[in-house]
Amino acid sequence: MSERERDPSGYCGIDSLIGGFDRALRVVAGVEHGARLSPAAAIPESDMAADERRRAAALMRVNHAGEVCAQALYQGQALGARDAAVAGALDLAAREEENHLAWSAQRIRELGGRTSLLTPFWYAGAFGIGAISARLGKRWNLAFLAETERQVAEHLSGHLERLPAADERTRSVINAMRADESMHRQTAIDLGAAEMPAPARLAMRLAAKVMTVISYRI
Repeated sequence: MSERERDPSGYCGIDSLIGGFDRALRVVAGVEHGARLSPAAAIPESDMAADERRRAAALMRVNHAGEVCAQALYQGQALGARDAAVAGALDLAAREEENHLAWSAQRIRELGGRTSLLTPFWYAGAFGIGAISARLGKRWNLAFLAETERQVAEHLSGHLERLPAADERTRSVINAMRADESMHRQTAIDLGAAEMPAPARLAMRLAAKVMTVISYRI
């Protein structure tokens, strides 16, 4: 059975489960492998004050926590998805966003910061949400993906405004991440995503706010 073939109950093959478990362990353990070179690779480091570096590192810690959540959400959605095309799109998005995870972690290290201490908590919570959304069917699974990507892109735009003006390395990473998020949202829409109801959008925004505030500090 191929990795994306599902049985009628929606469960995937053993190879997919093993692969998903391995990916979860790597994310939680902080073992990041980006297939693409960081957009910041060719940009020289800026001369920033200590408080500016701390602020940039904290913003990137939030982004890293968000990418941990994205990995968990997509894995939970993909494992429960009944439609092979949806599962494939989710799997591809997760693999592409592994780059974001690696870029964020690398930039945090360069700035002298650290990733969130609550990474296992973020992962577990997001995985559960993703698994639940997958059981709602194709259109709502995709709706959740599209709305998540829309809110993430909006959130990244806000970070661009809060970055130290001189920090072009971090800015280049966030810009590249935002472009990918917009592409993934469009993919979900093209595959038939439903329109997420306003109460659900608000609940997602509130959950993201909690994660953002906490991970900025912890």
